[in-house]
Amino acid sequence: MTGGTVEIILLAMVAGFLVLRLRSVLGRRQGFERPPQAERPANYDPRAARPADGAAVEDVAPAGPSAAGGPAGRRVIPDRRAPAGQALVRIQGVDAGFDPSRFLDGAEAAFRMVVQAFASGDRATLQALLSSDVYAGFAKALDAREAAGERQRTELRAVHEVAIEAADLRGTVADITVRFVTDQINMTTGRDGDVVLGSDAVTELTDLWTFQRDLSSADPTWKLVGTGAQ
Repeated sequence: MTGGTVEIILLAMVAGFLVLRLRSVLGRRQGFERPPQAERPANYDPRAARPADGAAVEDVAPAGPSAAGGPAGRRVIPDRRAPAGQALVRIQGVDAGFDPSRFLDGAEAAFRMVVQAFASGDRATLQALLSSDVYAGFAKALDAREAAGERQRTELRAVHEVAIEAADLRGTVADITVRFVTDQINMTTGRDGDVVLGSDAVTELTDLWTFQRDLSSADPTWKLVGTGAQ
């Protein structure tokens, strides 16, 4: 197993942290539901988005098919001249094994695993993906859903983009924020089968997940420390 493969697997194994953060913010809103988003122009293309600093970006080809077996989403890495790109260079200076494109492959795999595990109530998978304290809170949300007799349906129809939105290095602590632009169906039904939350309509969602790691640590795990939505 190559170092790059190990990095991707380890990234996927901790990605669930972020989802718990999202659940904590949204309370009983489950299944990655989002508040209504502002209407976008008819010609809006999420794949043409740019990092927050407005700098140039570099498109990179995914390492292979997505975790679902279909084409992987567009990869975007900030130009080396941009603030985020300069931070990535500094991260590579501290951790020679770090590769931004492999990081993004792992980030997409993590996203898919966490979304589906939460929707299906797969505690074994979630426990493997989450730190113990995060899993405890996430399991509580699953307990509440099950006690209410509710079922979650989530379909990840497409991943349009996986992009490094921002990066920072403070001493040996690195932060990388990844933007996911996806098409999803999210719907929660009650005991009687009636829809409680969401609908069967495909909705475009943009999520921001922040990963953090102390590069001086022997532990190669990137912790998920923040979430948001655009």
